[in-house]
Amino acid sequence: MKNTMEYRGYIGSVEFSEEDEVFFGKVQGIQSLISYEGTTAKALIKDFHKSVDSYYKLCEETNTKPEIGYKGSLNIRIKKDLHKRAAVYAMAQSQSLNSFIEEAIQEKLFSVHA
Repeated sequence: MKNTMEYRGYIGSVEFSEEDEVFFGKVQGIQSLISYEGTTAKALIKDFHKSVDSYYKLCEETNTKPEIGYKGSLNIRIKKDLHKRAAVYAMAQSQSLNSFIEEAIQEKLFSVHA
């Protein structure tokens, strides 16, 4: 089961409230709050699309640039020793720490989906 959906480049979460008997979610990866809900999967998707479209309309009306999630810039916090070991390894491989981390993430993601 997939707990996300995508529309116009935005990733939306999918959750369910048993108590309220409603699906709900919000757009991930941006500061602005874009939320949506529906009592069926079709209604949830429709409200997700409507909410993203409304966000674009609001941005247009206020002459604001819409936020873009997952721009390729990432700030992470890791243990000092791990940071040092990764940096030393990257230097030994004649690569930047960024390229080492990108390679490690790719390896992990591809090994999971293989």
